[in-house]
Amino acid sequence: MKKDEKPWGGRFSEPTDREVEAFTTSLHYDRRLYRCDIEGSIAHARMLAKQGIITKREATAIRTGLLAIRSEIEAGTFLFHPDDEDIHMAVEKALTARIGEAGGKLHTGRSRNDQIALDIRLYLRAEIGDILTLLGNLKAGFVERAKAEMGAILPGYTHMQKAQPVLLSHYLLAFREMLDRDEARLRDCLKRVNVMPLGAAALAGTGLPIDRRYVARILGFPQVTANSMDSVSDRDFVAEFIFAASLVMMHLSRFCEDLILWSTDEFGYVEIADAFTTGSSIMPQKKNPDVAELIRGKTGRVYGNLVALLTILKGLPMTYNRDLQEDKEPLFDTVDTLQASLRVLTAMIGRLTFNRQRMETGAGGGFSTATDLAEYLVRKGVPFREAHGIVGRIVAFCIQQGKALTGLTLKEFRKFYKGFEKDLFQCLTVRQSIQARQEIGGTAEDTVRRRIAEIEGR
Repeated sequence: MKKDEKPWGGRFSEPTDREVEAFTTSLHYDRRLYRCDIEGSIAHARMLAKQGIITKREATAIRTGLLAIRSEIEAGTFLFHPDDEDIHMAVEKALTARIGEAGGKLHTGRSRNDQIALDIRLYLRAEIGDILTLLGNLKAGFVERAKAEMGAILPGYTHMQKAQPVLLSHYLLAFREMLDRDEARLRDCLKRVNVMPLGAAALAGTGLPIDRRYVARILGFPQVTANSMDSVSDRDFVAEFIFAASLVMMHLSRFCEDLILWSTDEFGYVEIADAFTTGSSIMPQKKNPDVAELIRGKTGRVYGNLVALLTILKGLPMTYNRDLQEDKEPLFDTVDTLQASLRVLTAMIGRLTFNRQRMETGAGGGFSTATDLAEYLVRKGVPFREAHGIVGRIVAFCIQQGKALTGLTLKEFRKFYKGFEKDLFQCLTVRQSIQARQEIGGTAEDTVRRRIAEIEGR
């Protein structure tokens, strides 16, 4: 095959227009699949030799040539030709130039349609494995900070209004629970990624006596795809992965949003280490939470990748269409963005300094123990709705008088309910409020410590 000749060019009478060449090429981004492409090709060649479709000598030559090409790519000495449409053609043409006729036999019994489906699955399988490791590191980081901050009190918010006091450790473990679900989703997604499509050929399979299960065993796939048409057109597993990644990014973004708010003067609950912040080019006093802001911003980028892929897929007729070339950039960008975000956030968590005094003072504001007062009345036999009303009127009185709940006298409390006793003041402290919540999933210190023990005992 000549350098500029296309492997599909036999029925064409003129060369491809140069603008079309530039418009249709994917080599500039899909070259990152080279290891997967070569791994799949070596397995395919082994199978062809086992089935007697090519000779063992040819299979050996193919393997040797492909490994040499892989080494050149990794060394940066491999020359990618601008006329090569994609990584498959670049490797195949280089192989044929290197070993001659045997290289032209490698594509026997397969198409670029099932070849790229295999490459993406091999790539994503490995990347999900790396992401699971990074998720595990971040989960461990949240647990370590929860242990280190045990006893620190934080105002809990709903509707961005102070609601009830909680332990900072309880808050940190909430994100650990989110990441647990993210891990479960990715592991479940991995089951659908880990299916071998090679052998579907263009769309209908091949009439040659190939052995798909043999290839699957070589490549470590537990099963093969069951329908050749679905095999070459399926990108559900890519969309599923990007969806799972979107949820991970959403969880990271929520944590970063809190850090951004809490690091302001208005809150003053946390300081982010200088190594994870930047300054202003004009205001010398500024310390900006740029890492947290970028994770928050990149979350929208991953969402965009999901919408882009779903839009590509929604109107495709069966089976393979060139539109599917556009699946890889959203996938690659999602993998890169998610991995980078996980790495930097894991490092940043260990460098946060929480202002315990400021948080505990804040936790006592906003009548945050009002619910404890209502529960005190419930224990006295007052129906909850009635107790809710009584405490609501007490809060309104406090606002009118400019007082906190702890600033009222027993006599003032009894204006609203005669059954109040001196012990009511015990339920008005933030620490007592926290310690009262001993139920599973509650914020009491003993409960939080038990949860950490459960986590570390797995």
